[in-house]
Amino acid sequence: MFYLRDLKKTRFYQEAFLKGKEQGLKEGKLEVQQEAILLEKFSVVPNLINLGLTVEQIALAMELQVEQVSQFIDGENN
Repeated sequence: MFYLRDLKKTRFYQEAFLKGKEQGLKEGKLEVQQEAILLEKFSVVPNLINLGLTVEQIALAMELQVEQVSQFIDGENN
């Protein structure tokens, strides 16, 4: 009978597992980079509000959705 432990010993399984692990790491790094960019954008929002820009103007300038900017502002005021 063929067991899972036998499959894990095959070269095919080991290469596929390694490739999947590498891809997962790349995707994780990409997510972290995207979150860092988003945090940088949000760090500018209070200054833009102080300059008198509307939520819509901020969203357009920062390439964000209006809902994202509104939620950030609401979170800052609470």
